[in-house]
Amino acid sequence: MKIKLMCTLCCALVSTGASAKQLWSDFSLSYVKGSHFEVVDPDQQTITVEHASGHDWGDTFFFVDRQESDVGDTSTYFEFSPRLSLGYVTGADLSFGLVKDVFLAGTWESGDGFDNYMGGVGVSLDLPGFQYANANIYQVSNDNTSDDVMMTLTWGVPFSISDAEFLYDGFIDWSSKEDDHAAETNFTSQLKWNAGKLIGTAAPVYVGIEYSHWTNKYGIDGADERNPSLLLKWHF
Repeated sequence: MKIKLMCTLCCALVSTGASAKQLWSDFSLSYVKGSHFEVVDPDQQTITVEHASGHDWGDTFFFVDRQESDVGDTSTYFEFSPRLSLGYVTGADLSFGLVKDVFLAGTWESGDGFDNYMGGVGVSLDLPGFQYANANIYQVSNDNTSDDVMMTLTWGVPFSISDAEFLYDGFIDWSSKEDDHAAETNFTSQLKWNAGKLIGTAAPVYVGIEYSHWTNKYGIDGADERNPSLLLKWHF
């Protein structure tokens, strides 16, 4: 049962492979340095590898974090999140209002000593001024805590001030309260300036600030993280 939804989604994705068409892809490498982390050592630096892609059948997102504290402790965490377009599968136009398409959504998250699996539904949204906006809701099968419900919102808003290009993007994760953990909300966003224009790179090179506003981190009641971090992100 833990992986049934993810297996179903992966099988569906494989079945589309013969006619799959990639529409776009993005690969990036990030470095984040912060000093107000909760639960783990307060001073941390993180290297993140990200890949996202869009296809006629849906989209995928993958990242892996390698985190190291100033006292030498390390951890590794990753997420893989594919979504299968129900509009593509059915051949029907499922758009309505602000909704562009409806998806079968899944996520596999894994860290040091756990694997959690999520299955649910999602939508992509057409919001003025947004580069992208997505919402997913999942039933989560957790390894080390009671199963819960999770909602995820992601967005990206590009804007310019004179010739300077900026991007404000991020996510909000909300998980429900269960018998052994509190409800948690992780609101993490990045405000970034494209310095790549100064050095002539074809893809963006961002510098900026990441801010994490995480209430009841990891479901621990009262573990509230309010952490600004310096950020460098290079797209390839």
